[in-house]
Amino acid sequence: MFDNGAVTGPDVLQPRLPSPVQEVRDERFGDRGVRLLLKRDDLVHPELVGNKWRKLVPNLAAAGGRPVVTFGGAYSNHLRATAAAGRLLGMPTIGVVRGHELADRPLNPSLARCAADGMRLHFVDRSAYRRKTEPATLAAILRACGAPDAYVVPEGGSNAAAVRGCRALGEELGERADVVAVACGTGGTLAGLAAGLPDGRRALGVAVLKGGFLTGEVRRLQEEAFGSPRGDWQVTDRFHCGGYGRVPAALEAFAADFERRHGLGVERLYVAKLLHGLLVLTQEGAFPPGTTLAAVVTGRPFPPG
Repeated sequence: MFDNGAVTGPDVLQPRLPSPVQEVRDERFGDRGVRLLLKRDDLVHPELVGNKWRKLVPNLAAAGGRPVVTFGGAYSNHLRATAAAGRLLGMPTIGVVRGHELADRPLNPSLARCAADGMRLHFVDRSAYRRKTEPATLAAILRACGAPDAYVVPEGGSNAAAVRGCRALGEELGERADVVAVACGTGGTLAGLAAGLPDGRRALGVAVLKGGFLTGEVRRLQEEAFGSPRGDWQVTDRFHCGGYGRVPAALEAFAADFERRHGLGVERLYVAKLLHGLLVLTQEGAFPPGTTLAAVVTGRPFPPG
């Protein structure tokens, strides 16, 4: 797929596609007449988990072996996945990290994993990071990274290529569920998922960041990827728990309880908020009896240390 020197195509990594679908028997849903399925995108690949595979692979193909520059915070799942992809496929990667002050501190486990996978880390101050999509600021960052001609993947990996890659997620589910829900950071997975679902099925995005910007962003991404909005979808902003990275005690207790009930590790920043939101909506009667609900598991817990 790639043809630049030693760079290897992603097909050699043997992704598990389509990802499996697992039914979860949970009386909190069942008592309301709702059937809960888990779309196990966390099992697509050991290191390029779930939507990271679907979003990154089209972008790596477009990079054609050029260095890949992307962006994220100190605990970014996207940075870790990009670094892993670079190591596995022999592609140079550079991670632009929000927070210049972090350059003088020991790397946390997430950034240490990126560095171990060969990603070069470049720390920028928060003001410049906020302006990273402005052409002049982006050009200055790329020059500072020593990669002015690099292929740029946006924060979270959501662009037109990623959205088109995520369309397969909806196609894989087909008519197995009436409602398909996914946790949303930048909106790319929801934009592609909704476009891939057949008529009569709808997608629900559970925002994990506060700000109420995702509806407009998903619409923009669909227009960029497909030329117009696609599918039946909506976003709920009720379950971000105060913002990205916020895991209050009640959410931690919910995730731990779900793990005990079903023997499934629950990633806290995205998947826990998704599952908790779906339980609350189910108990409020948002889904009529007889509804089959599918939750997309987009990540797995990051091991400590």
